[in-house]
Amino acid sequence: MADRYVLAVDQGTTSTRALVFDRGGRMVAVRQREHRQHFPRPGWVEHDPMEIWANTQRTCAQVLADVAGRGEVVAIGIANQRETTVVWERATGRPVTRALVWQDTRTDELVTELAARPDAGLVAERSGMAIAGYFSGPRLRWLLDHVRGARERAERGELLFGTMETWLIWNLTGGPDGGVHVTDVTNASRTLLMDVRTCRWDDGLLAFFGIPAAMLPEIRPSVGVLGIATALSPALPIAGALGDQQAALFGQACFAPGEAKCTYGTGSFLLQNTGTELVHTRSGSISTVAYQLAGEPVHYALEGSVAVAGALVQWLRDGLGLIGSAPEVETLARTVSDNGGCYVVPAFSGLLAPHWRGEARGLVAGLTSYVTKGHLARAVLEATGWQTRDVVQAMAADSGLSLPALRVDGGMTTNNLLMQFVADALDTPVVRPMVGETVSLGAAYAAGLAVGVWSDIEALRRNWHRAAQWSPSPARAAALTAEYPTWERAVQLSIAWGAP
Repeated sequence: MADRYVLAVDQGTTSTRALVFDRGGRMVAVRQREHRQHFPRPGWVEHDPMEIWANTQRTCAQVLADVAGRGEVVAIGIANQRETTVVWERATGRPVTRALVWQDTRTDELVTELAARPDAGLVAERSGMAIAGYFSGPRLRWLLDHVRGARERAERGELLFGTMETWLIWNLTGGPDGGVHVTDVTNASRTLLMDVRTCRWDDGLLAFFGIPAAMLPEIRPSVGVLGIATALSPALPIAGALGDQQAALFGQACFAPGEAKCTYGTGSFLLQNTGTELVHTRSGSISTVAYQLAGEPVHYALEGSVAVAGALVQWLRDGLGLIGSAPEVETLARTVSDNGGCYVVPAFSGLLAPHWRGEARGLVAGLTSYVTKGHLARAVLEATGWQTRDVVQAMAADSGLSLPALRVDGGMTTNNLLMQFVADALDTPVVRPMVGETVSLGAAYAAGLAVGVWSDIEALRRNWHRAAQWSPSPARAAALTAEYPTWERAVQLSIAWGAP
């Protein structure tokens, strides 16, 4: 009997990848294509949806050819950069403008206006999240306000909205010729337009943001057949879709309340499973949807999103020229035993969780003539660890759940100094899995569950294996707890710096 494989599309911020996984959760083939980043104005970040669609077709065709004859690919799952907003013509499939990326800050003024309205509390009450330019709803409102004729056309049902998985599913299933217009519940939860309890578009939220219901996709479970990808050969059922960070939670097999993962990439994103009960957040984390299996209740999570993690190392390399490659930061940081009293707060475009202060600006604090480039490199790494602690403390205050261990993935997890600092700062073990492609694996798991490649989530748990673990040192953990108020003071300075 031929092996059964699952195809995963990982549509990310900088590239689109197609990967094939076997029943053991092992990657057997991968193809990748980067897409161009457009920066038309300061703070504006855009992608070309047509380029991403072309890259998806090409990488899928290539990876399917790579495994031809080795086994049967039985389904496709999609993980996507969340909050990135696409609006296109129903009749032609042409985008009305380039996609507005989740990093884009053009909605800052709009968000300030919306947050000042007397009925603004409705948004957090129903969506589970505060009004912020990070989410899709304000971007969609901006497009309707600034693209000529867009609002009128949207109200007539001529325009469609979606995040990237919606755009890809619509094209994969026929596009203008019968394409399925759907989104999964995790991506819908990132729009500020969905009631996080009922998991339906909310009329009150649509009215608040001024969004015509006619342009919205149907909300579906994360695990279940969404349509048939007739654009591929052979045609495959699209059987799973998840926002990338929820896909990583799924790929890390964090299925029990309290289990958590953190993905360390350009930014860092920590999600903690809170079970089927929605946790009300008061401390700066986000109440969001973790996943939903068809016919089962929604599982929720708390999330802490940090905008700048690996991007700070890139700044050290490209902006300051202190290192020649990202891995060199650990070597440089190990030339000193501590940060020399230096702290870096990477609020390059404000702070996300748990502070949510768009006015904050990056700073380096505590400089003296004693500080060397080694101390600065160490402070750069520690900034990611301190921000992780900020998020974990906010989540603990909201959920009351303990953190037995933190499962980690992403490019920065190869940095042993950083991972040990995170373990000490949290006083919690940090564990990296054998399969590092957790976003793609989560998409594959969702699709494979829907078509019977895996029988249940316990089968997915059995696929998870530890590759590395960093255990906290009690003495170091105590020292970092005593040092933490200094980091908090640096954060407050960054907020004050950008204040009017």
